[in-house]
Formats: sequence, structure tokens, C-alpha cells
Amino acid sequence: MTVAVPVGSCPALVLNADYRPLSYYPLSLWSWQDAVKAVFLDRVNIVSEYDTCVRSPSFVFRLPSVVSLKSYVHSNRKPVFTRFNVFLRDKFECQYCGSAQDLTFDHLVPRSKGGKTTWENVVTACSPCNLRKSNKTWQEIGMRPHQFPYLPSVHDLHNNGRLFPPNYLHDSWLDFLYWDIELEP
Repeated sequence: MTVAVPVGSCPALVLNADYRPLSYYPLSLWSWQDAVKAVFLDRVNIVSEYDTCVRSPSFVFRLPSVVSLKSYVHSNRKPVFTRFNVFLRDKFECQYCGSAQDLTFDHLVPRSKGGKTTWENVVTACSPCNLRKSNKTWQEIGMRPHQFPYLPSVHDLHNNGRLFPPNYLHDSWLDFLYWDIELEP
């Protein structure tokens, strides 16, 4: 195929079969190559297209800008415990001072005192607060977190992900995304 567009300039928004994005943060996007492959494998429906085309000797194909899966993908009931998901649950803010800089995670009950690395014992903390708290409990040092840790649902993480829209949103995606944004003229 001859490509008349720069690689990576036409990602496709991927929607589940119910026309909701698979993920908000990170936003569920496929490269144009993966989207075209999924179309030809009959795994997706094209919902919207770019004006940009790819060409071969025998056909011209407009690149999809929004695709929906033909089969519904069920999300996990419980999100995976990862550093990123803890930060997302806590909205990328230190739960002690509110800073968004130099984030780590902190065990409310320190590991040295038997605390586990679980959703219910870990909060987002900036490095200065984490160092200040050290291996003490929040009660010992008087550092009450703004929000106590909890096991979030996938829905909680999706809702929090909506608070952080990506820098680029194509016009054709906006009917499927739920952010309060202002588009540049």
C-alpha cells in the first residue's frame, strides 16, 4: 500500500460494541494500521472516517477515525492493582498535601509494621510527604490522608480518567467521549 499520510497521524478511537470507549485513560486508540487490519478481518464496524486515504494498486480506502467492536468486551470487575491505577484512583494528587509533582505511593500501615501492598492500604503521596511520613502510621505522625484508600471499580477509574482528556481529540470522536472541553477555533 502507498500511504499519503504521516505514520501515526490518524489514530482510530476504539469503542466497545455498546459504543462506549474501551478506556478513557489512556484513551482507547489504535494506529491506523491496526484499525485497517481489524476492518479487513471483520472485527469492527467503521463508525466515522477521516478524509485521508490509503491506496493500493487495486483500491482506495478512507482511514477509519472511529470503530466499534462487533463483539462486546466485558471489563474486569476488579481493576488490576498497579501504580498507575492507584494514581488514577487518587486523581494524580498526593493524598496528604495535594501536590501533583514527584508522585510515589505510600503504605498507610508501613510494610515494616506488617502493612500490605493492597488497594486498601496504599495511597498516592509525593516524595516529600512520603519521606516525612517515613515508616510511621498516619496516626503517629498526624498526616491524615484526604481520601482513605479503597478498592475502586473499573467505573471509578473510567470516571477519574475523564478528568484528564488527552491533548488531541479529533472532531469525529467527540460524540462518543464525555469530557467538558472547549475546542480551539
